[in-house]
Amino acid sequence: MYDFIKGTVAYVCPQYITLDVNGVGYQLLLPHPLQYEAKKGEVLQLFTHFYVREDAQHLYGFPTREDRILFQLLLSVTGIGPKGGLAILAAGRLEDIVKAIDSEDETFLMKFPGIGKKTARQMILDLKGKVSEFLPSHQMNLVAATEEATMNTELEEAAEALLALGYSQREVDKIRPLLEHEDLTAEAYVKKALQMMLEGKRRR
Repeated sequence: MYDFIKGTVAYVCPQYITLDVNGVGYQLLLPHPLQYEAKKGEVLQLFTHFYVREDAQHLYGFPTREDRILFQLLLSVTGIGPKGGLAILAAGRLEDIVKAIDSEDETFLMKFPGIGKKTARQMILDLKGKVSEFLPSHQMNLVAATEEATMNTELEEAAEALLALGYSQREVDKIRPLLEHEDLTAEAYVKKALQMMLEGKRRR
C-alpha cells in the first residue's frame, strides 16, 4: 500500500486536508489539519496509513514515519480506534507519549481524550517495549536527555559541595566549564575539581 503521498495542498478544513496529486485529490485525515492552512498551494509530503472497514475507507496522513508507526501501534490496543489514535497524536508530543508508556505513567496517558484508567493500563500492557523497538531513534533521544539531566544534576551537587568546602563562587564558576563534558557522579566531580584546582595552584 501507499508509503507516502506527495502533492499540492488544495484544501484544508478542521478534519482533513486534500492533496492534489497530478489532478487527483487525496483526502487525508490528520492530527492537526489546520496547521497546513498557510501551506495552500505548496507541495507537501505525508506518510500514510490506509484504514479499511466494512462501511468506510479512510486515508490518514502523518508528517513523519515515527508518527505513523505510533498511530499504527495505538490501533493495536483494545479500545483505541483511528479516531482515538489521531486524538492522542493531536494532543501530545510523540516523545512524551513514548516516555509515558515506557515509564508506565497512567496519569499522563489519562489526560488524552477518551482515555480512561482501563485503556491507559491497556496501552502500557500492549505497547511497553514495542515503542522502544519500533521507535529506536526517539527512545535513544529520551535516554540521552535523561542522561544529560542526570549529569547536570550531579555537577550541580558537586558545585554545592565545593562551596560548602569553602571555595568561592568565582572559583567554582571557573572550574565548572572544564567539567561539563565529563559524565561523572557528584563525588567524582568534586574529586576531579579539587585535583584540577590543586594543580592550578601548583603552576602559579
